[in-house]
Amino acid sequence: MAVDRTPVLKRCRSLGIDPVVMGIEKTSNRESKRNQRRQESEYGQQLREKQKAKFIYGVLEKQFHKYYVEAVRHPGISGDNLMSLLEIRLDNVVFRLGFARTRREARQRVSHGHILVNGRRVDIPSFQVRMGDVISVAPKAKDMLVTKSALVASESRQVPSWLELNLEKLQGTVLAVPSRDQIDMDIQANLIIELYSK
Repeated sequence: MAVDRTPVLKRCRSLGIDPVVMGIEKTSNRESKRNQRRQESEYGQQLREKQKAKFIYGVLEKQFHKYYVEAVRHPGISGDNLMSLLEIRLDNVVFRLGFARTRREARQRVSHGHILVNGRRVDIPSFQVRMGDVISVAPKAKDMLVTKSALVASESRQVPSWLELNLEKLQGTVLAVPSRDQIDMDIQANLIIELYSK
């Protein structure tokens, strides 16, 4: 199985992403080497937006292209559909609820069977949640140090309006499929659609 092992801060710097978006409360002291004088081509802008989305959500090319195909097939604005599909991945929902410090950690927690969806264990990070699904931490994982440290780290992070968190039970409910204005990502998804549709 392919894994992206790129150093997070280095990649954030090259793509112009704030590390907080990745769940990392750390900043790099190095300056970005991107030449601000040189004007970026249209293709360069489109490619950067695609790389940004892939990196943030931890999705590789083959799977990302499948999301694009599905987004175009759905009614509505394709760019908004793409962002919604990425946002309702189980590993992203686990991160958004604060059950993991980063999306990479959330992916690992899901694949290790520490997360339940509607009371059943789901170990597929790309699993698409639906409205009404209840996502909870497995009973054995509730007392793990990783869970406790993730909850402490995520206290400053706000749970999005399309999710509802019950901290006592360590579970969250999907209230709705997020619309584009509920997703706080600085990604121009329309450029990604334009890139793929060439």
